[in-house]
Amino acid sequence: MNQSTCDPEVRFTKKYTEIADVSEKLAGKQIRIRGRLDNTRKAGSKGAFLVMRDRYDTIQCVMFAGDEPKISAGMVKFAQKITTESIIEIVGTPTKPDGEIKGCTIKMELQINEIWCLSKSAGQLPFQLVDAARQVLDQTLEMAVGGDTGDNKMPVVKQDVRLDNRIIDLRLPTNQAIFRVQSGVCQLFREFFYSKDFIEIHSPKTGAGGAEGGSEVFKLKYFDQPACLAQSPQLYKQMALCGDLKRVIEIGPVFRAEDSNTNRHLCEFTGLDMEMEFKDHYFECLDVLGEMMVFMCKNLKKRYAKELSVINDQYPFEEFKIKEPIVKVDFQDGVKLLKEKGFEQDPLGDLSTKNEKALGAIIKEKYDTDFYILFGFPTAARAFYSMPTVADPRYSNSYDLFMRGEEITSGA
Repeated sequence: MNQSTCDPEVRFTKKYTEIADVSEKLAGKQIRIRGRLDNTRKAGSKGAFLVMRDRYDTIQCVMFAGDEPKISAGMVKFAQKITTESIIEIVGTPTKPDGEIKGCTIKMELQINEIWCLSKSAGQLPFQLVDAARQVLDQTLEMAVGGDTGDNKMPVVKQDVRLDNRIIDLRLPTNQAIFRVQSGVCQLFREFFYSKDFIEIHSPKTGAGGAEGGSEVFKLKYFDQPACLAQSPQLYKQMALCGDLKRVIEIGPVFRAEDSNTNRHLCEFTGLDMEMEFKDHYFECLDVLGEMMVFMCKNLKKRYAKELSVINDQYPFEEFKIKEPIVKVDFQDGVKLLKEKGFEQDPLGDLSTKNEKALGAIIKEKYDTDFYILFGFPTAARAFYSMPTVADPRYSNSYDLFMRGEEITSGA
């Protein structure tokens, strides 16, 4: 056991190679890798094929008794008995196999010279990762694709089992990729706005009252005073602008005590907020938001192509399309587009969920974009602080941002 007993003044002598970095360049060279044992396949009593996993990269490792002086039948037997999900360390030599290795991300094979079990798993897992990683056919998560042909239906691991065993569930390559993409979203958000001279603020997450009407609050006791969890950083962002900070952003938790079981209502989510001054017209804000969306979408595809591919393998998705410059649609023009397709829409009323989705589909067909901005909503359909337009006070200087027919943010 190590137990950090080595002299801290002495450099570590072991050199590790990441599984993701194993390539033909390392062929014939001895390397040391560490990861989890994904699965084991016996090749009789004298051989074993092991798949080692690190995040969403996997590599096949091979050992046969007698191939090397160090490889004994006892060593093979030891390797065959290591339990799935144990942390192992292997010293071996990468080689290019005769045939294609299916089921592993790394197309090199590692010939094992040494194998160490560093942390043995209990063995009996609450679910098998292979079951939790099957391609999902529908959103109910009830059935998944199984077998080489995809014709067989096999059970998948349900959400309650996943959440009860979240540590194991997080090890799935898909979840590893999802968290990296989520991290990338926040990184790109900051990167874009920093380039536009925004500064990041951190507003309180408890307060004396709600920040927005129409949303219930989670109440709590703050020492001897009543308090609630923050619904939004809105008031603090406005204070920052009035305090001459000019351009601010915040990434932080938002709490809404809305007892609604839809994908449009969340009790807790991470909000990405921006607030900025404008000189002449509120479209200055819309243009910045549009540039931000283009920047984020382009760079997610570019920087996280591997992660998106891993996610797509289990949860197939259609590539997100976005136009540059951003498509902006006047609310009154949106009403006309809906009526042309046979949808009833009050020109002075808010959009229903049905009409939001329908308009999103119409915009996609007309402009080939999954993202657009709808502006100039009816004054009666917006909050009191939305400024009426000078040309027609029945409409306001307001906007919603839509992704695939669903509103993701509003402003005025």
